[in-house]
Amino acid sequence: MKTFYIHTMGCKSNQFESSIIEENLTNNGMRKVNSIQDADLYILNSCSVTHKSDNEALYHLRAAKNKNKNLIIVITGCYAQLEKENLLEYDFIDYVIGNNEKLHLYEYLSAKNKLAVNDIMKQADFNEIELIDTTKTRASLKIQDGCDNRCTYCIIWKARGKSRSASPEFIINQINNFSKHGFKEIILTGIHIGQWGKDIGLSLIDLLKDIEEKTTIERFRLGSLNPTEITPELINLLKNSKKFCPHFHLSLQSANDKTLRSMNRFYKTEDYLKQIDLINNTFELPFLGSDIIAGFAGETEDDFKTTCANLEKSGLVQIHTFPYSKREGTIGANMENQIPDDIKSRRADKIKEISRGKYNSFVTKNIGKIHEILIEKHRDKHSGNLKGVTRNYLTVQIHSEKEDLYNTLQKAKITRFENGIIYGELT
Repeated sequence: MKTFYIHTMGCKSNQFESSIIEENLTNNGMRKVNSIQDADLYILNSCSVTHKSDNEALYHLRAAKNKNKNLIIVITGCYAQLEKENLLEYDFIDYVIGNNEKLHLYEYLSAKNKLAVNDIMKQADFNEIELIDTTKTRASLKIQDGCDNRCTYCIIWKARGKSRSASPEFIINQINNFSKHGFKEIILTGIHIGQWGKDIGLSLIDLLKDIEEKTTIERFRLGSLNPTEITPELINLLKNSKKFCPHFHLSLQSANDKTLRSMNRFYKTEDYLKQIDLINNTFELPFLGSDIIAGFAGETEDDFKTTCANLEKSGLVQIHTFPYSKREGTIGANMENQIPDDIKSRRADKIKEISRGKYNSFVTKNIGKIHEILIEKHRDKHSGNLKGVTRNYLTVQIHSEKEDLYNTLQKAKITRFENGIIYGELT
């Protein structure tokens, strides 16, 4: 029996697709191993959001070959989709498989297609492949692929193609299958889930109504949304939902209007700050995360100070930030007034500092509160405590010797927050 090892880079869509790859290979008689030395086949599911991601992918591929000279090396994912033939020039790469083709990886390997990358922009349909990954406590379900936006910093639309939606029937059936397998929570993921339904004459709100009415799942979460997609109608629907977990992730990218315009983002900071206030006033202690790029081309010190001031006064809980990294093939890479790396890093560090303060403040507000938590299937590796996730996305550790609580919903009181760890006790 041939063995394989998968290394996944990048987004949750990649993580979901790696699970499909794993199931595809195991269903065809292969066995997954946890060591490169024990593998016959090494698969890298790559990210290409920046050139640093590309370089990291090549590093991992070279390192794998150095560890095991007999490995068959496969690269798939966004880097493979974008670079195609160029990657086969490296002597340590045996197969280059595209984003659409990777979902049927075994078939392409069996056909010995060294290069299997079709034009993703011609892909009109969503690949509806069923997947039940019972190793996890919370199930992810990819409902959408591709992106119709053309943000100046981003190349992912070229790697993922046009926005494509899974059918509502497929999604509802998948969610109910997850329920039958014992899952209590589902996370709806995709490249841009706010665009779900546009290609089939529906909207995300239509889908969420179906999930509320036609599924037996007890909790669901949404992936990242653009501010323009968080409408009063959506908020009202989620407010009245019995299944929705009050956890929002807003794809903001900047808190300065001039920078947003140069990024080709179609909203203003003032508008989404009002949205954040509305969310905070509608739900009890909702978790609001966000993405911010630090040091985009043309961002002056005054622009950055404006971003910081707006982030400080916002009702965000956590801000995922990273220094802007030029990506060839994007408009942003050729813009004037590129920011030096040291300044970008300093700006990113400042935003991280703001984020830490906001997160700590949010956790403190939750101390003494009773939450419903979903107990993970595995204990914390370091403490041995039970771990559970609240509806508002806090991971809580609970000291308990009980072995019958895994994958159950429990009530717990948050008692303290020490050294970055949230502790609670079952009520």
